[in-house]
Amino acid sequence: MKKSIQGRFISNKIYNFFNTDAQNTQSKIFSKKRQFNKINLSLDIIDYPPLFPKLSFLFRKIRAIRKIASILAWTIMAMPVQIVLLKLPGKGKKTFVCFFWRNVCRLLGVKLTFYGTILSTCSQQSTLQNRPVLYVVNHTSWLDIPTIGGLATGCFVAKEEVGTWPLISILCKLGRVIFVSRQKKSTAKEHLIMTQRLQNGDSLILFPEGTSSNGSHLLPFMSSFFVLAKPLKKNMSTYPTPIIQPISIVYDRLGMLPVNRLQRPVCSWYGDMELAPHLWEFCQWSDLHASIVFHDPLYPEHFTNRKELAQKTWEVIAHGTSTLRQRRPDKLTEKLTKNIH
Repeated sequence: MKKSIQGRFISNKIYNFFNTDAQNTQSKIFSKKRQFNKINLSLDIIDYPPLFPKLSFLFRKIRAIRKIASILAWTIMAMPVQIVLLKLPGKGKKTFVCFFWRNVCRLLGVKLTFYGTILSTCSQQSTLQNRPVLYVVNHTSWLDIPTIGGLATGCFVAKEEVGTWPLISILCKLGRVIFVSRQKKSTAKEHLIMTQRLQNGDSLILFPEGTSSNGSHLLPFMSSFFVLAKPLKKNMSTYPTPIIQPISIVYDRLGMLPVNRLQRPVCSWYGDMELAPHLWEFCQWSDLHASIVFHDPLYPEHFTNRKELAQKTWEVIAHGTSTLRQRRPDKLTEKLTKNIH
């Protein structure tokens, strides 16, 4: 009888011990679940003070006004200098245009990192044999003009519509831009103007895509842009055959963060976008970083026709832009030299 009572007592003790542990663990689990639910619910309730968005909106507008006003002031100061230099002989008008666009990049907050060697600034000028250079660039935005114009001393070839824009037309004339209408009636006249520039030792900057893109891909090149390097008839050119230097440009960081597909319209100007609203939207951002690659030159005499030369140039630039978008410029070539402006 005593043994049975003792057995029941021991079994009750063991049951109560494990039962209390189970209840304690269950209560802890339920309390943790309640805490977790409270945290998740509180995240949806958080609301920021209304002052911060208003201040951010105000600062962005002030930044845009400051940038545009500083660019206008710098343009007004530079215009008389360039007018005088255009009437004087020498390379002053070329170097001053490059200096002008470089300062425009600084005022816009555009930081440049370029790889490779620019042929016009190459120390071994004897290798060029006094031959002009055709800089072939992928076209993404109106920002291509100050970024490339601040590094390469050459004359841009732009479409005729640009010459009708207010204020922009004055800057283009001072920058010695060549306007192209792409009509058969004026093809001979435009070709003559570009030929005279090459005879005078000027280099040209071309956008053979014919239009701008959003920067995610490269459009096909028009072989007609390479007629200066490969004339239709032999012994037709009265100037030294120019050298082709492909250039790849990618805008990879906006506001100190990598550029994604949603932010590309901020720095890319394409389609039916208007210039003034796009300029106003872009100037509200603090800074922009552009990576540029000056590839090894291509010699037209090594190609049989213009289409082959255009295709090879397209392949070089397409490889450069895709590599820059992957943020791996070291994959391009071991000979690249890095420079930061």
